[in-house]
Amino acid sequence: MHHRPKVPTMSLARVVLTTGRQLDLSDLRFSSTYGGMLEGYPCRVVNEMKIRGLLHSAEKEFPSTPVHLVPPTREYPDQYAGAFGPVEVMPSVACVGRFRSTALDPALDPVLHRSALAVVWFQPTTEVPSGCDAEEALRDLAWDELARDYEL
Repeated sequence: MHHRPKVPTMSLARVVLTTGRQLDLSDLRFSSTYGGMLEGYPCRVVNEMKIRGLLHSAEKEFPSTPVHLVPPTREYPDQYAGAFGPVEVMPSVACVGRFRSTALDPALDPVLHRSALAVVWFQPTTEVPSGCDAEEALRDLAWDELARDYEL
């Protein structure tokens, strides 16, 4: 059995869940929620398409990792309803990130195993989520149910 040299894990940030579990953010991609919109207006149809696209790209980018959507907040700022229904606005920054943590299964060797989850969420700024300052919905992730163990 050969051992790989131990390389320090460098993460972009560490997020602390409300359960106390620490997650390392290893990959993060920001995009503008409505940046590519040439016509139309923010509404449920547009938002659902955006969410589907982000989930699909996360699945392609991290094929061996489960993907989870943190349901975005939606605001209805005015009474205008066009052809596609009322205006519905999600936070302006769409995020796709991959988080890692210690293994879920206590029987696994903690040196050789980690758990991982790719997450799609929306937030108002381009700040990297960190510590206990991350979006509350992100800190409430049900990691034990959603993440999957893997071998390094």
